Amino acid sequence: QVQLVESGGGSVQAGGSLRLSCAASGITYNLYCMGWFRQTPGKEREQVAAIDSAGFTIYADSVKGRITISRDNTKNTLSMQMNDLKPEDTAMYYCAAEVQWRCRLGTMDPNYWGQGTQVTVSS
Repeated sequence: QVQLVESGGGSVQAGGSLRLSCAASGITYNLYCMGWFRQTPGKEREQVAAIDSAGFTIYADSVKGRITISRDNTKNTLSMQMNDLKPEDTAMYYCAAEVQWRCRLGTMDPNYWGQGTQVTVSS
């Protein structure tokens, strides 16, 4: 049974930081491109960042320079350090896994999703 379990969400003021984590189980982790998506009510889910086992990373333009994605292939975990948070970063954040050893350029097509963790940034 595949599980992606997120943690680390919360409420912060603008300019603050949060670190999201995702623990994966039930998959051969190093064969997967891993990423974070976010969604607000009434909007489509958008990819924030992705990373593959080779360390190749992709970031959305809106978060470049503020967010760092990382993974630990020995612990099957995914992390995302978010700094200088803005109110527009407020969203539900989802961990995602796509069975691609190398992340594709562009948007992931995940095979699995976590249940999400809420991030709220107040001005």
